[in-house]
Amino acid sequence: MALTESAPVGVAGLTRDRLRAMYRDMLLGRLLDQRVLVLNRQGRAPFAISGQGHEGAQVGVGYALRRDYDWIIPYYRDISLVLVMGMEPRDQLLAALAKAGDPNSGARQMPAHYSSRRHNIVTGGSPVATQILHAVGVAQAFKYRGEDRVVVATVGEGGTSEGDWHEGLNWAAIHRLPVIFLVENNGFAISVPQSLQMAVEHVADRAAGYGMPGVSVDGGDVLAVYRAASEAVDRARRGGGPTLLEAACVRLQSHSSDDDQRRYRSAEDLAEMRRHDPLERFRADLESSSILADGEADQIRQECQSLIDEAQAEADQAPAPDPDTALRYVYGEA
Repeated sequence: MALTESAPVGVAGLTRDRLRAMYRDMLLGRLLDQRVLVLNRQGRAPFAISGQGHEGAQVGVGYALRRDYDWIIPYYRDISLVLVMGMEPRDQLLAALAKAGDPNSGARQMPAHYSSRRHNIVTGGSPVATQILHAVGVAQAFKYRGEDRVVVATVGEGGTSEGDWHEGLNWAAIHRLPVIFLVENNGFAISVPQSLQMAVEHVADRAAGYGMPGVSVDGGDVLAVYRAASEAVDRARRGGGPTLLEAACVRLQSHSSDDDQRRYRSAEDLAEMRRHDPLERFRADLESSSILADGEADQIRQECQSLIDEAQAEADQAPAPDPDTALRYVYGEA
């Protein structure tokens, strides 16, 4: 299955302000991701898992949804997607530093398990791909209530090897549920390459086995993802059922702060991958189209950096959890 190509910047049905906002959200996600990794290297954040290289896929899908109306059930790399859906850098830094005010779990869960009742973000579990079943349940509720809401569940390509994945897609297709399954395919399930996970070239090729559309898109092209996601969302709202959307991404960092991808990827492979950075690609497109004026990208970077600095200063001063509450929500309480 060939990758779908995006139209040139300016003809994706988006205003100039909207395009600049997409770039800003991609950049904010990248800079926040980098800050969390720095905190981890300093020994202040116990664990970090990076979404660098996935920003185009996440922002493209997020802009196809209605904030505070549609739902998402993200996986651990979706730092940019949850920002688009309404979470703030402060929220993520409170979680990274395990502060009591962590909106995801009150510091009871490892970082990158995003959650927000206000913004319709449902936390995933640590077992891989369990969020697929949660999304199908949410979509079933939407259909039962006659609502036109849509839910997006995200997963890495490694998660498509789990039984939860197959059960979820089969049920969603049979019942024509309003759910989009976004696979952010970066080619590696930790250290296992895609070629050792599946015999097909594209995860989306598997959609035919469930009886739903399968679309493979260049995840480094935010506008291509936006267009493909918009079509899938519109179809779901009209009662057309689910879509399997695969976004081919690059994983610019190791799997997590506990991994070193230099041990299983060649220097040439890593260098080639960095040539496909979605953030730099989108910036170049916007500047060449005069949507970003000279110096505007640097100004946006400064604004995003200031926002993150302020968020970290606030998170640094936030209180740690009270040790006396360690067993709360673990056992039943009278």
